[in-house]
Amino acid sequence: MSRTVRTRGGPQVKGYSEAGASTTRRSLKSFIPRSGSPREDIDWNNYTLRQRGRMLYMAAPVATSAINTNRTKVIGTGLTLKASINREILGLSPEAAKEWQQRAEAEFRMWASRKQNCDAIGVNNFEGLQQLALKAWLMSGDVFALFKRYERTSFNPYSLRIHLIEADRVSTPTDYGATFSPSPRFTDGENTENGNRIYDGVEIDKQGRIVAYHIRNTHPGELTTKKTEWVRVEAYGKNTGLPNILQIMESERPEQYRGVTYLAQVIEPLLQLRRYTEAELMAALVQSFFTAWIQTETDPTDIPINETGAGDVVGFPGEEIDNLSESDDEYEMGPGTVVHLGEGEKVVFGNPNIPTTGFESFTKTVCRLVGSALEIPYEVLIKEFDSSYSASRAALLEAWEAFKMRRQWFVDDFCQPVYEVWLAEAVALGRIKAPGFFEDPIIRDAWCGARWMGTVQGQLDPTKEAKAAIMQVDRGFKTYEQVTRELGGGDWEDNIEQLARENQKLKDAGGGNYMAALSDNDNADERGEPKDE
Repeated sequence: MSRTVRTRGGPQVKGYSEAGASTTRRSLKSFIPRSGSPREDIDWNNYTLRQRGRMLYMAAPVATSAINTNRTKVIGTGLTLKASINREILGLSPEAAKEWQQRAEAEFRMWASRKQNCDAIGVNNFEGLQQLALKAWLMSGDVFALFKRYERTSFNPYSLRIHLIEADRVSTPTDYGATFSPSPRFTDGENTENGNRIYDGVEIDKQGRIVAYHIRNTHPGELTTKKTEWVRVEAYGKNTGLPNILQIMESERPEQYRGVTYLAQVIEPLLQLRRYTEAELMAALVQSFFTAWIQTETDPTDIPINETGAGDVVGFPGEEIDNLSESDDEYEMGPGTVVHLGEGEKVVFGNPNIPTTGFESFTKTVCRLVGSALEIPYEVLIKEFDSSYSASRAALLEAWEAFKMRRQWFVDDFCQPVYEVWLAEAVALGRIKAPGFFEDPIIRDAWCGARWMGTVQGQLDPTKEAKAAIMQVDRGFKTYEQVTRELGGGDWEDNIEQLARENQKLKDAGGGNYMAALSDNDNADERGEPKDE
């Protein structure tokens, strides 16, 4: 309601009461939203949102493009570990630090590259788990990575396995108060053993801190005779402090414990766009058919009727239609066919309506609105780069900002915690030496330092991008290391060492130093000399 101040002249409306909070303006009188707590607005509606988000991914091309584009740009072929320990705190020389990092990367690669080593169900390697986790996060709002321990073997010395759990399986047990009525879906409960509240499978303590997750053994939509049971998994180990389970999600409100599907805000326009597209597709399909009526002056009661109705003739252009009957009263059509009609008969063709001429412009407008909501510019969402170079590059840059942000979230929620849990086992087994790892948290954090390298931003004109990078390095705006990561996703020091070896091999083979020759040629203009073509 509007807040008023009583004056001699009567009530006076102030501030937002005369603007967005007005209840008297005609345009706002009927706009009376009701907002509840995050669990009321999100948890109680999440079951429906998940199903709709998944269905749109499976049935609406624009939704599929939005999620798959994120998968390709954020994860790509996989985020690769680049160990980056804090050697100053650890007191290591650059050489010793590099040797340790190479050993850790090799050990992690041995575990992560084989699906039977890292995946609890043996389907994906670590890169595949990253792709699956990101897609599940975007479709369902969140996804859970449960850490399991399997028996060590001679081929795999590590017991750690990752089991990805779909969002639906984390729910409040019915014994703790949850109900499964269609709408609203009440998901709150209470752990009767310790008094903790449970919000859609997430158990929190008196301070609101997550302490456990409740995982059911069946999917809510699964047809099964198996009895549904829940397992309580504590968020962190009591002795080690390491996580037992990870939750990958994006928060949009304080005190929010479950995620919302990436498509939540655009579900309705995506669904309507799908319906509109199907209607236009059907109209175009119907238009491609020929429908004909046979008009006759004979007595219709004298014409025998077949199963499909005498006189109904439908054919598809280019389709071979066999003559199924020898009756003079039945007609079939085919390509290049001449139909002989009886006396007093003639053929009349139908003329279906032409599909809407504004279809393309309308769908583009909807896709632009959807793309802006999902932080994917239209050009990137639809993969249509027919504008100018500047406009296309601006679209890529804008999209890449969102991809980088989402990649960092994913690294923080999934990749880095997995690496830290794996490294703890590697150190405990003695396969990697890390003095002080289990004794001092700051020492442990120094050993766990890492960067995760993924696909880099696409380039419309690599030559222009490279020249711009050279200018930025020359003026000190960026370092060689920064440019190397941005343009190629590699490590500058590794590149320099590799180039030194390669140039030496070229020199030994009598080929000279190609990079030096290329640089000398690029600087020919400054010396007033002609360039080699």
